[in-house]
Amino acid sequence: MIREHVTLAVQDHGGKGTPLLLLHGAGRTLADWAAVAPLLARHHRVLAVDLRGHGYSPDGTWSIPEVLADIEAVLDTHGIPGALPVGHSLGGMLAVRYALDHPGVTPGAVNLDGYGWGRPGQYVGLDPAYVEERLAQVRELAATVAGQLVPPGGLKDLLAQQRAMSAQLGIPYELLEAGVRRSVHERSDGQLELRPGREHALEMLAEIDSLDPFELVRRMDRPLLLGRALRPVPSVPGLDRFDELMAAYAKGLARDLAELAHSRAEVTVADIDGTHAMLLENPRPVADAILGFAAGLSDDRP
Repeated sequence: MIREHVTLAVQDHGGKGTPLLLLHGAGRTLADWAAVAPLLARHHRVLAVDLRGHGYSPDGTWSIPEVLADIEAVLDTHGIPGALPVGHSLGGMLAVRYALDHPGVTPGAVNLDGYGWGRPGQYVGLDPAYVEERLAQVRELAATVAGQLVPPGGLKDLLAQQRAMSAQLGIPYELLEAGVRRSVHERSDGQLELRPGREHALEMLAEIDSLDPFELVRRMDRPLLLGRALRPVPSVPGLDRFDELMAAYAKGLARDLAELAHSRAEVTVADIDGTHAMLLENPRPVADAILGFAAGLSDDRP
């Protein structure tokens, strides 16, 4: 089947060596890689992209096959079809899926903290029925805020939130500001919205729910780096009712990743000193984990 693709916005960080393609998370942009990419480009050819409907990339129906076709087109255009896909959050799941769909071409994959909401049994100490109920609330909340419009003066409020996050997590404010400004776009009616827009954001959420990261890992027969954030995201007023859920999931995730690393020779697990915002919060250990993994790949393709 022929897949339609959109022409993605690309930031070329240059460099030489094994090519890397950097993929961001849901609702984020290539700006998330601003602190990590220069560290990687000392040893690798590095490209970062805005996924369809994000940042400066065009809109399009948000489905996994179309997104993968976008990625393939970028690599073909730049003459690096054998690049190593490196993703964070949703981008990490896409990296693994891309590698699975391109056997014999893609040397492996890197998934940094991209595990979705998991399975009820991964929430250590909690009743599965209770977990299902709470996850339904999480999904409902995510759908409510998907593709939200920015009210008059709202951009100022968003930037104020980023400044508070900068102080809380120690992330340089200019990195957070760049991400917000890249995500907020003016619609044809003059209103501002956070990309992706609501229609495509809801499509994206449905696609995320369709992915089982551990099932993807079980299918992988090439080297795979799985990164895990060691620290929880700080509690947010109004969302702290989910703190118990997230703490239980962190325990189950640590358990299951350790089992994977023990049972699968091709899987490497890296514990990253940071929260889910690791790319901006603590770029050096993220880059070191990627560099160490890439150095171990036997096939150094141009």
